[in-house]
Amino acid sequence: MSLFHFRQKIDQVISWMLIVLMGLMVVNVSWQVASRYLLNNPSSFTDELARYMLIWIGMLGAAYVAGKNEHLAIDYFQGKLSNENRVSIQIVIRLLILAFALLIMVIGGANLVYITFILDQTSAALRIPLAYVYGIIPLSGLLVIFYQILDIRKLTQNTNPL
Repeated sequence: MSLFHFRQKIDQVISWMLIVLMGLMVVNVSWQVASRYLLNNPSSFTDELARYMLIWIGMLGAAYVAGKNEHLAIDYFQGKLSNENRVSIQIVIRLLILAFALLIMVIGGANLVYITFILDQTSAALRIPLAYVYGIIPLSGLLVIFYQILDIRKLTQNTNPL
C-alpha cells in the first residue's frame, strides 16, 4: 500500500471518529438540557462527558485539519515570493509545526498522560482515569508529525525531480 493510500485511510478513520464524537456529543448535550429543564433532575455526568468529548474533538480535529493543510494561515507574503522561495518557506513552516508537535504534543502530552496515570487521577463524575482523556494529545501529535513528514516529502520531491 502506498503512503498516499495509507494517508487516505487515516483521513477516513479520523473523519469517522470526528463524526461519531460529534454525534455523541449532540446526544449527550441534548440529554443534559432535557434532564435539567424537562425532568428537573440534572444528569450528573453529562457536563463532564461533554467537556472530555470536546477535548478529543478539538485535538483530533486539529490533526485532521493539519493533514488536509487547511489550518489558519497568513499566506499574503508567500504569494509575493518566487516558487522556489515559497517551497522553502513551506518546508520551514512544516518543520516548525513538526517540532511543535513533537516537543509539546508528543513529549509533553505523553508526560501528562504518564503523570496522571501514575497519580491515578480519575474524573469526578465518570470516575475514568484522566490518562485516557489526555491520551489524545500525544496521539494527535503523532498524526500531525506523520502529515508534516508526508507534506515535506511531497514538497521536496516536486522541487527536486530525480
